[in-house]
Amino acid sequence: MSKPLENRIALVTGASRGIGRAVALELARQGAHVVALARTQGALEELDDEIQALGGEATLAPCDLKDFDALDRLGLALFERWRKLDILVANAGVLGPISPLPHVDPPNWDNVFAINVTANYRLIRSLDPLLRASTAGRAVFVTSGVGSRAVMNAYLGPYSVSKAALDALARTYASETVNTSNVRVMIANPGPLRTKMRASLMPGEDPLTLRTPEDFAPKVVALCHPDSQESGKLYDFQDDRIKSWRQPE
Repeated sequence: MSKPLENRIALVTGASRGIGRAVALELARQGAHVVALARTQGALEELDDEIQALGGEATLAPCDLKDFDALDRLGLALFERWRKLDILVANAGVLGPISPLPHVDPPNWDNVFAINVTANYRLIRSLDPLLRASTAGRAVFVTSGVGSRAVMNAYLGPYSVSKAALDALARTYASETVNTSNVRVMIANPGPLRTKMRASLMPGEDPLTLRTPEDFAPKVVALCHPDSQESGKLYDFQDDRIKSWRQPE
């Protein structure tokens, strides 16, 4: 029996753990060939073993997202092998320092923006021709609610500002592709999940009260299906619905 994402090529960043790992496994379960990008070779190899156990296939791409030249080479490698990319799940991100803004060291600020924002721009720059070459290119950017709240979180400045910038980046890309291609771009907000990042932010929280990346992953993958036609909108996992962006009052 055929699977819904059979013969589709999917790239997942931050694929070695947490949300990225869960999404990579769900994509493989639904038939996609997963290109798994993360820094840790050993964790990627463990993921590959799990994907093979599901009967799926993966290509491992050990890479630091701050190596922007490597992201350019990745686009070329995907073109030479497949001539297209059907799915991009841009999941990788860092929390950065928890600190008042005046106390944030510039290198820490730059690191958060390099990973959470600039790397995603470089991925768009490298992979846009491949997504456009697909019959139904789909891109999903994993965000956080902290970037779009009416009242911003104190002491999470680099993370909050970078996620707001990521939202703007993805929405801009959506507006540039929706009428000129088969590419559809969505933003997905997982809310609080049982992840390492959440534990570092809320160390006193009982993780068993939180849903897991494995709960969230099927919702992300549903946005990657060819029949998913929404673009430029936000999928909110807590409310389990797609939302349009509100105009400022």
